[in-house]
Amino acid sequence: MNLISATRSITKFASKKIRNRRNQESIASRPSIFSFSPQGDQKYRGALYFADGMVNAYQARQWFEPLRQLANRTPLVVIVRNAETAVQLQKECPLPIFYAKTIGDIEMLLEEQEIDAVFYVNQNIRNFQMMRFNRPAHIFISHGESEKAYMWSNQLKAYDYVFSAGEAARERLGKNLSGFDPVQRTRLIGRPQIDVNYESPVNLNPNLPTVLYAPTWEGDRPSMSYGSVSSHGKSLISSLVANGGYNVIFRPHPRSGINNIQYREDLLTLKKELLLANTSSSATLVYDESPQWGWQWTAADICITDISAVAYDFLATGKPLMITTPVSQQATVDDSPALLRVPSLSTTEAQNAAAIVGSRLEVQDDSYADLVAHYFGDTQPGASMQRFITSSMEIIKGENHSSTSVQEA
Repeated sequence: MNLISATRSITKFASKKIRNRRNQESIASRPSIFSFSPQGDQKYRGALYFADGMVNAYQARQWFEPLRQLANRTPLVVIVRNAETAVQLQKECPLPIFYAKTIGDIEMLLEEQEIDAVFYVNQNIRNFQMMRFNRPAHIFISHGESEKAYMWSNQLKAYDYVFSAGEAARERLGKNLSGFDPVQRTRLIGRPQIDVNYESPVNLNPNLPTVLYAPTWEGDRPSMSYGSVSSHGKSLISSLVANGGYNVIFRPHPRSGINNIQYREDLLTLKKELLLANTSSSATLVYDESPQWGWQWTAADICITDISAVAYDFLATGKPLMITTPVSQQATVDDSPALLRVPSLSTTEAQNAAAIVGSRLEVQDDSYADLVAHYFGDTQPGASMQRFITSSMEIIKGENHSSTSVQEA
């Protein structure tokens, strides 16, 4: 490591320590805000466990509204392990935040409350600190439906239940996990986020169709290299902007560029080009960094994305969709029903994105109705949300043990 890199690392570490101390002080100065007792005589019956920093807050945010609606049936709390995350989410989360600095704090929470279900949105290694406790049912709800290898991780066996979107997820788990009974261990809830109405933060040109380009991040291992910013992004955005006939919402994954400097630099270059073009274009060109994921589904007429949860969220809308072809030969690509039927977009085709989008928008058919049903079940308004609430309440009522039991660490 050279002197400049070493200095940057030390500075970054010191800044992180200072922020953490300030957040700890903020929590200590307002203990009532981060207390763990609900109002009245009620006790918490369920919890969302989130051990990550704010870089992954997008994973929890998409569950705020479904959990808020579940909280209308039974008291819920969000357990946070990171001080900065606790302070920030307290400002935006509709549920109470409990900051658990230590495992002892969690033990105290479980002793005081009657938590019978704990929900998890990711595979953070600190999840296993919470999963030491036998009393609650541990439920993996994920942060999206996709064909990434992540979706059939062997870690899913650790949870009591996996809330999956539809039959496609069950088939995926049955195919890839040995010794795992997907019928007994999963609950099919659809995608409750499609039943949430998110307010758009931008005003698009109403006279033009809107393209949503939502690439995923570069991944943290070769098998997860699905991101298209560096391979497709430049030519795709250039084609759409040069055409002038489309609004563009460019929504990169929040983790983009964390592991790959070139990916981050390419993203920043595209951001500058898009914002500059927006100053003279009659189309609305948006670099989307808004906290909410969901308003884009309503605003867009077509979506171009990678092998990621975005593809399946948009698939549920029934609107035209295209999925980029990974350039990495090491990326795990499953021959799923969706990937076999949804049109792909290669790097070469991305150069002609405007014309391809135009032809896709002209296609008027209902050919994906059966595919949507296979991945999400009933997508009528409110159906997914109701399945989520019903499944959650059944588990909360059925896993009511009389005392907290802790496994040996």
